[in-house]
Amino acid sequence: MAPSPAYDDGRSRCQNHRITERYQRPGWFTERVFNPAVAALTRLGVSVAGSRVLEVRGRKTGEPRRTPVNPLTLDGTRYLVAPRGHTHWVRNLRARGEGRLLVGRRAESFTAVELADDDKPPILRAYLKRWAWEVGAFFGGVGAESSDEELRAIAAEHPIFQISAR
Repeated sequence: MAPSPAYDDGRSRCQNHRITERYQRPGWFTERVFNPAVAALTRLGVSVAGSRVLEVRGRKTGEPRRTPVNPLTLDGTRYLVAPRGHTHWVRNLRARGEGRLLVGRRAESFTAVELADDDKPPILRAYLKRWAWEVGAFFGGVGAESSDEELRAIAAEHPIFQISAR
């Protein structure tokens, strides 16, 4: 059996490697009430504090998968941050390298590049300043006012993608 291809930084793409990475499953309220409500409003064209619905094709099925996300624009560059860790949408975006952000009838296609952990602290800081009211609980007590070292210590647990219009 051939070895799994590796990422540029030497990590394996092997599914078993991914299982050990952190993922915080949404609670009942988030999964059954909050996310569906935000997604429904966004589909109707009402963005909740800038939220969008992310659509990425499944890495196994090829079927479109949708979930609410909070895009961040920092110094003219756009990012998607995964507050819950290595979720299905993260794995699908890694596999596909592209997706769409939806709000109402508008769809914006994009390409995505995952950032290295050392590049994440300023983005995590800005994300937490903007979205801590909603996602702060998933960052283990690290907040926007935390040091770069503290942000770097959690960086591997929170994938970040730079997105560019396609």
